[in-house]
Amino acid sequence: MKTILKGVLLLFLLAFSLQSCEDQDDVAAPADLQVNDFIWKGLNQYYLWQADVPNLADERFNNNQELLNSFLRGYSQPEDLFQALLNKPISKFPKGQAIDRFSWIVSDYTVLEQELQGTTKNNGVDFRLSYKPNSTTDLVGYVRYIIPNSDASGKQIKRGDLFTAINGTQLTVSNYQSLLAADSYTLNMADFNGTSFESNGKTVSLVKTTLDENPIFINKVITSGSHKIGYLMYNGFYANYDAQLNAAFAELKSQGITDLVLDLRYNGGGSIQTATRLASMITGQFTDKIFAKEKWNAKINAAFEIDNPEYLNNRFVDKVDGAAISSLNLSKVYILTTTGTASASELVINGLVPYISVVQIGETTVGKNVGSVTLYDSPTFGKAKRNLNHKYAMQPLVLKIVNAADFGEYTDGLKPTYEQLERITNLGVLGDTSEPLLSVAISQITGATGKKAQLDKGIVLKNFTDTKAMDGIRNQMYVKDAPEGLLRSLK
Repeated sequence: MKTILKGVLLLFLLAFSLQSCEDQDDVAAPADLQVNDFIWKGLNQYYLWQADVPNLADERFNNNQELLNSFLRGYSQPEDLFQALLNKPISKFPKGQAIDRFSWIVSDYTVLEQELQGTTKNNGVDFRLSYKPNSTTDLVGYVRYIIPNSDASGKQIKRGDLFTAINGTQLTVSNYQSLLAADSYTLNMADFNGTSFESNGKTVSLVKTTLDENPIFINKVITSGSHKIGYLMYNGFYANYDAQLNAAFAELKSQGITDLVLDLRYNGGGSIQTATRLASMITGQFTDKIFAKEKWNAKINAAFEIDNPEYLNNRFVDKVDGAAISSLNLSKVYILTTTGTASASELVINGLVPYISVVQIGETTVGKNVGSVTLYDSPTFGKAKRNLNHKYAMQPLVLKIVNAADFGEYTDGLKPTYEQLERITNLGVLGDTSEPLLSVAISQITGATGKKAQLDKGIVLKNFTDTKAMDGIRNQMYVKDAPEGLLRSLK
């Protein structure tokens, strides 16, 4: 009887959703409106805040394709329509009032797919841009790390190096994008004299190539007294490196580590599945328990709740693509963060909190508790049967994520247990025990906490942006595919 009732309720829900798109789907959009039509229908179906955008309402065009077409003709550029249909996007509300800070659209889905797997057109310099002291316009950049096997890896440039200009032009909030977008450019290097930044006459010429970045940047064991401390610097949740990530944990496990420092300071996020796997590698004693729960928009969520509620749960696992996970079974983990730590990185922290002790060291994180999915112009918005007339794809926010205790309210960022700011005059060498953030973690592990004062010397600059926020990865947390089976039913 319960099964019959469940089926009736599902049919009722699907029939209701059908009314919003049936007539529109029966009439193909004109060729010049195909991209705009895809944008509206994809956002109407999946956008997290669909109910809050009047122009995305199911009844907005009375199920009439011609009325929809008339509306779509008001936007000559797909990007303009996309921005107009978002819920207070940051492009229109840049001074703190924005609700949607992370949805985006691309004209070539091939580039998008590559970026989400860590493949970008890149010269290998990962950097942060900050405001110069007492300026609201002029910027200074500092190198955070150099990607191996990149153009920059063979040049005279390293972590901590400063630059203020590109091709002789001072970097500002209005020109940085155009200057840094070029496939090749020359950095004008600078020194800090204690009060200001001055050109030192040095230059570094860089060329972008197609580059695959292995997110496992450092994996080592540090022995300090009776402690064998595993240190893993992990810079992106790229699913195609999950096997290598598991191998890195296997290496730490084989060396019998007693503690783990997970460095996510420059990790802008990525795959929710990979975040779940990483959390499972850190632990191992919680297999099949809920790591995180997804909350989609009302109509998608309701269909899931009736037809497949388990789809909304991300559970701790014991395998990676069929291979056993090399789990450490830890009850405490130390995680390093900065203002560049976002999305899936924050998910790992928040998802572990109900289960083990998480000691966060560094700076407050970005505050991204929402996830996206790639939508294509196809009957199911998935990869199959894509419209071959264009290559547009969207990466809209489609879900909010919470931990097993239902906590997910951290849009202002996750605050560190122990604050330790990165200072351009005292960045240190990544992986070295004297590097400030790692030094604090080791001190907390070993109990030798008397050195923090000397780590706090040096200037702190106001953050503006960084490489990962600029190059298209954009602090992502995403699910692998749109739920095509559900969508077929809704259609």
